[in-house]
Amino acid sequence: MKTLRIQLVILVLLWVGLPVSAQENRKPSTASAQVSTFVLEAPQLNTQRKIWLYLPQDYKTSKKRYPVIYAHDAQNLFDSTTSFAGEWNLDEKLDSLKAQVIVVGIENGGDKRLSELTPYPHEKYGGGKGDAYLDFIVHTLKPKIDAEYRSQPQAKNTVIMGSSLGGLISFYALLKYPNVFGKAAVFSPAFWINRKPLLDLMQQTQSFKSKVYFLCGDNEGDEDMIRDLNTVEHWVNTQRCSCKRLNKKVIVKGGQHNEKLWRDGFVKAYLWLK
Repeated sequence: MKTLRIQLVILVLLWVGLPVSAQENRKPSTASAQVSTFVLEAPQLNTQRKIWLYLPQDYKTSKKRYPVIYAHDAQNLFDSTTSFAGEWNLDEKLDSLKAQVIVVGIENGGDKRLSELTPYPHEKYGGGKGDAYLDFIVHTLKPKIDAEYRSQPQAKNTVIMGSSLGGLISFYALLKYPNVFGKAAVFSPAFWINRKPLLDLMQQTQSFKSKVYFLCGDNEGDEDMIRDLNTVEHWVNTQRCSCKRLNKKVIVKGGQHNEKLWRDGFVKAYLWLK
């Protein structure tokens, strides 16, 4: 394994979010008024999970229904005081666009993050609880959102989004739940950790109609990142005519495996997927 890949593994293992006890005495939240939180029982994960909810600026004054983005690692999306290495500023970015979208952020499971965001176990690093995590989103969280908020519940209006391991599980979600998630933003996906079983699943998949936005940098610290991304993109293109323009790949020159890359890439991904 290349030294650079080891650095990526270390980042994945460390990027687990701050424990609640470490957050209690921090400065006030930087999240906007459009963001609220609640705690939901997650029986599939034998725990509770904090959920962050962004509602569009006109939600309270309209009767419209809105598409929904389900995003992993919610600690890093809206609030610098809970982020691991800088927030994505999703609320400010969406507010500036007057975006017509609901965002549901799912906090990662701390030291269980690697396990929950990997579909298959890795022989060295373990994991492989991704099915239970997606089961929570699909059968517990999404029904609550669709019942209590004015969402557009159809797959064509439902995006799943994440970076690194979050990118991996987001693409996997398109394969496992094509009738639930019709679109995905797949940022710097850690395909390498489940490369073979994921490729096997892709080869068994007869149809793929989802819309996908791929993003990575050319300086992420893992030479296989772009190779794996190209492999997955090629497979996606074999499933339908490229003329339909249902997937887009962006490789950022000098882009590194960090929040800045994903923060800077979010708006273009959102506008292309909407």
